[in-house]
Amino acid sequence: QAMVVLWALALALAAGLASAYPPNIVLIFADDLGYGDLGSYGHPTSTTPNLDQLATAGLRFTDFYVPVSLCTPSRAALLTGRLPVRSGLYPGVLEPGSRGGLPLEEVTLAEILAAQGYLTGMAGKWHLGVGPEGVFLPPHQGFHRFLGIPYSHDQGPCQNLTCFPPATPCHGICDQGLVPVPLLANLSVEAQPPWLPGLEARYVAFAHDLMVDARRQGRPFFLYYASHHTHYPQFSGQNFAGHSGRGPFGDALMELDSAVGALMTAVGDLGLLKDTLVIFTADNGPETMRMSRGGCSGPLRCGKGTTFEGGVREPALAFWPGHITPGVTHELASSLDLLPTLAALAGAPLPNVTLDGFDLSPLLLGKGKSPRQTMFFYPTFPDEIRGVFAVRSGKYKAHFFTQGSAHSDTTADPACHASSPLTAHEPPLLFDLSEDPGENYNLLGSGAEVAPQALEAMKQLQLLKAQFDASMTFSPSQMARGEDPALQMCCQPSCSPWPTCCHCPGPLR
Repeated sequence: QAMVVLWALALALAAGLASAYPPNIVLIFADDLGYGDLGSYGHPTSTTPNLDQLATAGLRFTDFYVPVSLCTPSRAALLTGRLPVRSGLYPGVLEPGSRGGLPLEEVTLAEILAAQGYLTGMAGKWHLGVGPEGVFLPPHQGFHRFLGIPYSHDQGPCQNLTCFPPATPCHGICDQGLVPVPLLANLSVEAQPPWLPGLEARYVAFAHDLMVDARRQGRPFFLYYASHHTHYPQFSGQNFAGHSGRGPFGDALMELDSAVGALMTAVGDLGLLKDTLVIFTADNGPETMRMSRGGCSGPLRCGKGTTFEGGVREPALAFWPGHITPGVTHELASSLDLLPTLAALAGAPLPNVTLDGFDLSPLLLGKGKSPRQTMFFYPTFPDEIRGVFAVRSGKYKAHFFTQGSAHSDTTADPACHASSPLTAHEPPLLFDLSEDPGENYNLLGSGAEVAPQALEAMKQLQLLKAQFDASMTFSPSQMARGEDPALQMCCQPSCSPWPTCCHCPGPLR
């Protein structure tokens, strides 16, 4: 609570002041966080005072989407402003030994901002590939500095990791037969495995140093803070474990919120609040298969791995005192829009490629509405024959195909589960999200009287899908390049017995 008060006071001093310079940018990306997980989005027991303060003092989005409800493709979309099928980041996710990754010819947000003089840094989860000699890692994708784990922290044996002090092993066993997860400092392995309960504090210190150095150098900074929270297995530091009242998931969320407060305090202490745009969102909906160790979709249907609202609609906050008027917006927006929006605010030219995002700066600055009118949703295993599974236009959303996911098991709705097969819908399932965000009432259901506006919406959505699918060209799949166990990063190359010999725990910080 103290950090909330500190930076709220700094906010009061910064309010009404505007800067003529390109803003510093703090982009915070949570992992497997549901639409209903934050206090500001209605969760009754989440301890998220700092994020709730951002929601109160900034712009809170109610209709903010990711295009795919899975880690790797969602992160590719965020950093490129392009649907992941364009860059080959499908199907599924990249593995520790994947040969592929985010192609170097793709232009990232970090590369755009670095070219404008920004000091760029990333802390946290990458999950866009490692490749031979780390060719796909952040230092080769526009980031001057990187401290983090190259993929999800469950992509390795977690029974040997400590998630809760003083010595509680992580819940579950995660992925076996792989090297322990490495903590990288730029391209070097710093610890393998890292001490997870101390990780968030390391990331906050890294972020603070980036801000201090940028200010000393007289240049703006871009911080991409991709926290591992609240992905399974959850972990948290000594001050949070057992303190949230919501179990391990709530403890991890509480630590994420505290990290946000620490970042805001650092910005305020440096006198940069009026010069810094902060954006918070997440990569996909909750992994409900984990039950109490997963997140909450709130009123939305299903979660991670599906194209229902619970998988693709995310909490999102934008904060920039003196520029963004506090409030709530129901305008349509997406993580795809962040690259063109931030490029516009930084005065940077856009890359000469097809972008799927729109410039939201008029909406953020109170000078107009969102230019986004439609959203197209791909499944986690897309193909060019079926194309997009769902389309939203205005208040209507149509599902042309649906399929459950193991990530969304254990919910009361069987349509969410892995046992729910790939199903084509003709006519499509049609929902009015302004009245039915939970997608409970199909407007074209049997026996229902179909309103003329629903019929017109269906025809429009069918046309949008047909036109979009016809125009889309899939790039070759990076996942199809296969895997090579030798590409897994090891602190002791060529050691044996492989892979357990890759064990170099760093200092406990």
